[in-house]
Amino acid sequence: MKYCVIIPTYNNDKSLEAVISDVLRFTKDIIIVNDGSTDNTSSLLSKFSQLKIISYSPNRGKGYAIRQGFRAAISQGYNYAITIDSDGQHYPSDIGVFLNKIEEEPDALIVGARTLDPQKLSRGSRFANSFSNFWYRFLTGVKLTDTQTGFRLYPLDLIKDMKFFTRKYEFELEILVRAAWRRINVTSAPIQVYYPPREERVSHFRPFRDFVRISLLNTILVLIAIIYIKPFNFIRYLTRENVREFINKNILLTEDSNLQIALAVALGIFTGILPIWGFQLVLAIALAHLFRLSKLITAVAANISIPPNIPILLYLSYVTGGIVMGTGSNIKFSANLSVKSFETNLLQYIIGSIVLSVVLGIALGLITFVILKIFRKKRMVKK
Repeated sequence: MKYCVIIPTYNNDKSLEAVISDVLRFTKDIIIVNDGSTDNTSSLLSKFSQLKIISYSPNRGKGYAIRQGFRAAISQGYNYAITIDSDGQHYPSDIGVFLNKIEEEPDALIVGARTLDPQKLSRGSRFANSFSNFWYRFLTGVKLTDTQTGFRLYPLDLIKDMKFFTRKYEFELEILVRAAWRRINVTSAPIQVYYPPREERVSHFRPFRDFVRISLLNTILVLIAIIYIKPFNFIRYLTRENVREFINKNILLTEDSNLQIALAVALGIFTGILPIWGFQLVLAIALAHLFRLSKLITAVAANISIPPNIPILLYLSYVTGGIVMGTGSNIKFSANLSVKSFETNLLQYIIGSIVLSVVLGIALGLITFVILKIFRKKRMVKK
C-alpha cells in the first residue's frame, strides 16, 4: 500500500507548521497545497522544501486545492491519499486508524468520525453537520455521523476518473455522494478532535454564502438522485430472487390488508405519473406517511416513471389530454412554433397526465386488489 497525506491550507500560518511537523512523525509522503494564502504561509513552507508543495494564486477554494493534491498524488503513483486540515483540530496520530481500516476494507473511502461535543460547537456548526448528514443519507442510503470532517482516506484508483463540478467546501460532500453512487464503499472510522479556544479558532467557512452553495449542491444532487440514480438502482434491484423476496415479505406475509396494499399501489401509480418530475417520489412517500400506507410499496409503484417508461408516459399523457380537451389524439409538429402553441401543447400534456394518473392509479389499484384476494387467500389455505 502506497499512500500520501494531502494538507490543503489557506491562511493558517499559526497552526500549519505544527500540523506538518506532527504528520512528519508518521510519513514523509506529504503533499501541501497552498491555496493562495496571503499570510506568512509561503515563507513558513520554505522550511519544508523537501516536501511536495503546490502553490498558486489567488485562492480558489478547498475543493480545488484537494483536487490539485489528488492530481499530484496520482501522478506520483500513490494508491491512497489521506487529507487532513491545517487548522490543528485533527490528530495526525489517527493516521494509523485509517491505515488499519483500509487493510480490512481495501476499496473503501473512509471518513473520520469525530466525537463532536455539543457544548464546544456553535449552533450553526451543529445544524450544518446534521443537515449534511441527513441529505447524505437521503441521497445515498449510507448513514454517516460526520460528513463535514476533512480528515479522510480516499482510494485514488477508484476516484481518479471522476469529474467534479464544485471547488469550495461543498466539494467534500459532492465526492462522498458521487463515490457512493459509484458503489464505492463509503464508511467511517472514529477519530479524535481538538477544540481550541474560540478566540484561537481560524475558520474560512462563510456561514451564509457557503451554506447557500451547499444547499444548491444538495438540490442538484437530489434531482439527479430522484430522476436518474434511484430509478436505475431500482432496475438493478429487479432480480428474480429480490422480486420474490419483496413479494413474500411486503405483500403476501405482511399484516397490511388487501385494501391497504392496493391503495398503496394506486397512490404510487398516481404520484408517479403526475407532471411534477423530480418530486414524484418525495410526494409519494409523504402521502403514504400521511395516509398510513406502506411507504415501500408506494415508492416501488411510483417508480412507474423510471427512464425506460418516460417516453411512453409522455405520449399517453399527451394523447389523453387531446381526448379530454377535444383537440385530437395525434401529436402535431409545426415549423411555426409560437408561445401560444407551446402553451396549448403543455396544457394538453398537464391535463392528460393528471387524468392518466387518476385512471391508471384506480385501474392498477383494483387489479392489485383482485389479485391479492385470489393469491393471498390461496396462500392462507395452503398454510
